[in-house]
Amino acid sequence: MKIQERTGAGAGRSAAPAQQSVGDRLPSPPRERKPALAALAVLLILLGALGATMLVLRAGDRVEAIQVTADVKAGDSISEDNIKVVMVNDDSGADFVPWEQRAGLMKLQAKSTIYKGTVVVGQMFAKKSAMEQGKATVGVSLKEGQYPAGLGEGDNVAVYRVGTRASGTDQGSSSGSSGSSGADNSLLVERAVVESAPASGGDGISGTNKAYTLTVDAADAPAVAQAASAGEVALVLVPGK
Repeated sequence: MKIQERTGAGAGRSAAPAQQSVGDRLPSPPRERKPALAALAVLLILLGALGATMLVLRAGDRVEAIQVTADVKAGDSISEDNIKVVMVNDDSGADFVPWEQRAGLMKLQAKSTIYKGTVVVGQMFAKKSAMEQGKATVGVSLKEGQYPAGLGEGDNVAVYRVGTRASGTDQGSSSGSSGSSGADNSLLVERAVVESAPASGGDGISGTNKAYTLTVDAADAPAVAQAASAGEVALVLVPGK
């Protein structure tokens, strides 16, 4: 009887351990929020976007410029045959000539030699000289009687050397020979052009020199300059061509 009672008492117990009720669970700890890390992440994203934008903007500042593909000597001009287009940064500070202005640049001449591969800038060029090839300008200072009255710009003149050097000959030569020799040797330039003249046109107070600028053949320039420095130049007005 005692055995049965014990058995009956044990039969009423559950084999599984008793579980805690829902109300008995421990509350989970709240998640720790880190606002500083979140702000840092946002800042990094913004910096990355800003950097990408700057790269795009810098790429947009590139412009088309002119690069020479062959040496350009001093006094020469560029042409379509010796240039090409290249991309350069517009913010470099250099005065690059834009590709679309190449036509205007062809009207100028190089101040000095520009070597192949150079990206040209405006300071490398200057206006072309109006002087023709093979010509030169010479200044002469003349006193009254060495130029015709009313001589002005654009007039054509013959240039003579006057004085003892032009007409002097050996004492033993004949007068006819002396005159012929003097006439032949005194003519320095058969035709020169007056490039500049005094505003008065050459008329003025007696004894006051007048400055003229003449365009002559380059080969004649040394002789004219030498005679002018000695005060032995005279101008004779001749018909134009």
